[in-house]
Amino acid sequence: MHTEAEVGSTSMTSWTTGFCEANGINIHYLRTGGGKPPLILLHGLAGNGACWTPLARSLMDEYDVVMPDARGHGNSSAPLSGYRYEDHASDVIELVRGLGLTAPIVLGHSMGGMTAAVVGSLYAGIIRGVILVDPTFLSPQRQREVCDSDVAEQHRQLLRLDKRDVLNQLQMRRSHRSPEVIELIANARLQTRMSAFDVLTPPNPEFHQLTSRIEVPVFFVIGDAGVVSLDTVRELQSLNSRIRVELIPDAGHGVQYDQPRVFEEVVRSFLSSVDTL
Repeated sequence: MHTEAEVGSTSMTSWTTGFCEANGINIHYLRTGGGKPPLILLHGLAGNGACWTPLARSLMDEYDVVMPDARGHGNSSAPLSGYRYEDHASDVIELVRGLGLTAPIVLGHSMGGMTAAVVGSLYAGIIRGVILVDPTFLSPQRQREVCDSDVAEQHRQLLRLDKRDVLNQLQMRRSHRSPEVIELIANARLQTRMSAFDVLTPPNPEFHQLTSRIEVPVFFVIGDAGVVSLDTVRELQSLNSRIRVELIPDAGHGVQYDQPRVFEEVVRSFLSSVDTL
């Protein structure tokens, strides 16, 4: 069951926003619509669907782009528990079914990348391709380090700030990013509830096993200063011949924000290759 309404912003006049019931909660989404091949964009921790606005705007003429807010993020429900990657992946599948999407391609960044990998490994018959943008493919030791770090406490402190302070912080640290992207990220962070950080609790799904089980085309997009190294992807390619990789120079973990034009080009190239299969 889902409900939709039109988005009022001039830059998204033909887009809709709605809620889809998934696993007993409501998942909020933005959608460009138009009866085109579906493409689902999954954000990272402390993001939301609207963070994909620039990419969606570029692809909306060719794809029906669906941008959900993960549980605990944006305008989606924030249950007290249920933040494992399997929970996030199940929400995505319920969204696919609830919206009646036929064989979508799923693109995910960071947390959304791991979620997309779980979707690909468990539900290959429902989707037709996966794009993993510097996913959270971390060693068990690194998972523990991140979980034990002060990242959640930093977010708790951020929630006490007003939007102007958050914008100033982001502009100082990421001055090369566009003002639109900085504002989208600021809005998303201020909407992220503390419960969302439960996803950092180890263990993550074992990513070697995960990617070896994906039976649709897989595309890794990584930055030269990101989380996932080219060596790691080469190792995964030895386990799964469907994997392709693109390393984007001068980009960190937020590769789509650091090099948006190059990112769009390589994503568009992969989408075209899947469309011709």
